[in-house]
Amino acid sequence: MILTNKKVLITGGAGFIGSNLCDKLLAQNNQIVCLDNLLTGKKENIAHLLNNSNFTFIKGDIRNLDDCKKAVSGADVVLHQAALGSVPRSIEDPATTNEINISGFLNMLLAAKEEGIKRFVYAASSSTYGDSKELPKIEENIGMPLSPYAVTKYVNELYAHVFGSLYGMELIGLRYFNVFGRRQDSNGAYAAAIPKFILAFMSYKAPIIHGDGTQTRDFTYIDNVIQANELAATTTNKDACNQVYNVAFGEETVLIDLIHKLRELLSAHDPKIKDVEPEHGPERLGDVRYSLASIDKAKRNLGYNPTHSINQGLEEAIDWYWEDLKKQ
Repeated sequence: MILTNKKVLITGGAGFIGSNLCDKLLAQNNQIVCLDNLLTGKKENIAHLLNNSNFTFIKGDIRNLDDCKKAVSGADVVLHQAALGSVPRSIEDPATTNEINISGFLNMLLAAKEEGIKRFVYAASSSTYGDSKELPKIEENIGMPLSPYAVTKYVNELYAHVFGSLYGMELIGLRYFNVFGRRQDSNGAYAAAIPKFILAFMSYKAPIIHGDGTQTRDFTYIDNVIQANELAATTTNKDACNQVYNVAFGEETVLIDLIHKLRELLSAHDPKIKDVEPEHGPERLGDVRYSLASIDKAKRNLGYNPTHSINQGLEEAIDWYWEDLKKQ
């Protein structure tokens, strides 16, 4: 179902996923309010929207309840993407991760409840599966968390369950699996795997694989994530609410195979990249070893039907990554 003619609050709207949601939903005649503190989001991601009369940017922080109340005013639906991501960052600084991802999340729930907003869609995470060995990952079966980040994202699900039960809100959590695509941050120590590998290849440096390279991920293209958010925001299936869903393609990619695919695609831009070989480093603390999602529940309850496999997504996004990373 298409989300249109609504007032939509997108928290973290200047970030990678949030700014892509802003673009899509603004083009569908919605009024968009974007709340972001620009800690990890970037003003440049939304610069092209600032003169649009249906777009409002609020520089604010979800750790501040007043900012949350201001942002939710008059909204029909909330798409809550704001969070401090990254497993390694949470291991180095669990306190800030907790403040933003748990206290900030609770502030958003309180503000939405007070404003009388029913539908609240939030970014959950595949990190919630923790040390579970089961494949594919099924929503009901999780393990013990492996990082402070994973703890915070699980607590979000627990709070959502309680607010749904006690206050009649319709909360839908989307457990994202390794999202990639245009506007993905390629900067710094906490950059995601795909832009990191691409940047190494472009610099003729060996991409570093943590471990032996046989670990797997269910990489999810940004357009699939946009679709899931829109379906969650518009579903009229009451049984679909107050649930969590895997958002992925449902395909396992071995990391070393990803490296080879990236090298092949990038060699079309620069043939010298063909000669760059990856190197292996130590395994990373808190990393999940194998990841593959079952997306049956999202298909059944939400009508989710992902359009892009990892190969289709990379082929679509590689030019964006190339141009973006050339600026560095």
